[in-house]
Amino acid sequence: MYEKPSIQRLYTGLMNKFGSVPPKQRIRTHIDGVSIDDLVEEYGSPLFVFSERKIRNQHKRLRDAFAGLYPSVSFGWSYKTNYLKSICSIMHQEGSLAEVVSQMEYEKARALGIPGEEIIFNGPNKPMPILQRAVDEGAMIHVDHLDELDDLIFIAKKDKRQISVGIRLNLDAGISPQWSRFGFNLESGQAARAVERMYNSGHIRLTGLHCHIGTYITEPTAYGQQITKMAAFAQEMETRYGCNIEYIDIGGGLPSSARLKGTYLPPDVSIPPVERYAEVISDAMNAAFPHNQQPRLILEPGRAMIDESGLLITSVQARKRLADGTRSYVIDAGINFLYTSTWYKHGIEIDREVPGPSEHSVLYGPLCMNIDVVDEGISLPALDRGTRLIIGPVGAYSVTQWMQFIAYRPAVVLIDQQGTTHCIRGAEDLSDIELREELPAHVQIGQTKRPIAT
Repeated sequence: MYEKPSIQRLYTGLMNKFGSVPPKQRIRTHIDGVSIDDLVEEYGSPLFVFSERKIRNQHKRLRDAFAGLYPSVSFGWSYKTNYLKSICSIMHQEGSLAEVVSQMEYEKARALGIPGEEIIFNGPNKPMPILQRAVDEGAMIHVDHLDELDDLIFIAKKDKRQISVGIRLNLDAGISPQWSRFGFNLESGQAARAVERMYNSGHIRLTGLHCHIGTYITEPTAYGQQITKMAAFAQEMETRYGCNIEYIDIGGGLPSSARLKGTYLPPDVSIPPVERYAEVISDAMNAAFPHNQQPRLILEPGRAMIDESGLLITSVQARKRLADGTRSYVIDAGINFLYTSTWYKHGIEIDREVPGPSEHSVLYGPLCMNIDVVDEGISLPALDRGTRLIIGPVGAYSVTQWMQFIAYRPAVVLIDQQGTTHCIRGAEDLSDIELREELPAHVQIGQTKRPIAT
């Protein structure tokens, strides 16, 4: 097939006295011992693939990082990060609580067999029916605003009972932007007034504090400042109201090896190891609380737990030159499946070695939208149709933020620790898309006369 010639800069590597060094191609032919070819042949492309071995190893690494540094540490698995049943179940097998932020997530956790007392219920929208259920089942409810507090007081009075809750705080931990949308502000006195309202009601007890300072926190000392302020507030509330703070939940925000767009250094250089976070967090807790009065420490590190275990296999569907001569490729996975590519420059590997020099290229998804760009600037050799690209890490948020838009959503596969593949979510077809639709009789094709186009 003829293609009009174009002149493009070729990326052949750095020059030195020995000549040029071509950029090294990142090749991946297998995932946990299973070949890319076999995965695509059985489950199709695009395809999300998760490694059970990596999930369990990362969970163990997080546990081990805190071992011996603080006496009581629990992890809450953040359902919004990835709420596939198989993923959640593995996290719970490893000992994590369930951290949920909606009625849907709460019901998923309960349906999976997680008892109410092992559920952390965060979020700004807790409708009365699910709030009542969470109270009845003993969930750890973190109050987000005064309207929710009023709902809890109503439930307590109606049921003639006392309800133990946590309160969500927002505060200045020395990083920007400050997450001030959720919970009660600490520095302005808003949080203290909310606790006063709890105790004046006579029906609500404060037993825990929660605060989530942001996402992808690259400075461990921010957690130290957060804990210092939370501890001071806990001690003030204990003195003022005699409440017993049983736990301090510092939320999540620990980063993964995904690379944020606009960052100069790669994550393996710019991101501190999880052991450094554990050291700072534990030191702050030990300094803030007497050893005989140390509350339980809870963390909710969703991204850090799951991101590296997930990869997306996608295939080149078409090749074309843009008006300026830039090489571009159309692949069968776009921002509908990989919304995280809006913020992250994901790593991309090729399923085979491709000869020839590399050139500046753009990766487009399959959608009829100009914003469907997976990578706006990547150095690639000339790829044939059918070449598979492996994108990662994509374990966090990809299969919760994906959209059912234009294309069917793909299958999701788990590779267990023995190398056996399990389809944990089947690829969609038309029946999935139309499951909840109804077609009134009067608009069915053939029931009314169709107008003639003019």
